Amino acid sequence: MATHLAFLRAINLGARRVFPKADIQRVVGGVGFEEVETHINTGNVRFDTRMRSAAKIEQTLERAFAADRGFDVPTIVFPAREFRDLADDTAALHARHPGLARHYVYLLKQPPAPDRAAQVEATSSEHGDMVVRGRAVHALLRPGYEAGVVDPLGAAKLLPDATARTFTVIATVAEKWC
Repeated sequence: MATHLAFLRAINLGARRVFPKADIQRVVGGVGFEEVETHINTGNVRFDTRMRSAAKIEQTLERAFAADRGFDVPTIVFPAREFRDLADDTAALHARHPGLARHYVYLLKQPPAPDRAAQVEATSSEHGDMVVRGRAVHALLRPGYEAGVVDPLGAAKLLPDATARTFTVIATVAEKWC
């Protein structure tokens, strides 16, 4: 059995896309995954499975979530070891940029193509930098960025299949589960 982490996109953001933690655990366990845990109610899930392919795990979970909820729940899966490496890289990047107002990490199913990565990084401005690192894209926002704006640098629209987490959530999940 191998430990994997799944990150669900666009749940619990309004009255129509509700997916409580207990229901997530039930559905993930219902497809045969074991030792299922969740962290906060934003779609962070840990489980063990004999399946090795992240793409197959994503498909299995997405089908099960859609059947249970009646709406699509895009899901991004990482083997625990890969996520630990991502979290370590995130911590190092964060340390090299002291004084950030916010550090968001967009998690991706696949690394962006080089031209898309260049487009994302080109959205950097005086308000912050976008840094592409494989399956993670970092929004390093400096004090003075437009707080409350969902995509202050205009990069998220270039990452339509991503789900974002804060630096704190990435660090906490890695410490807890990896």
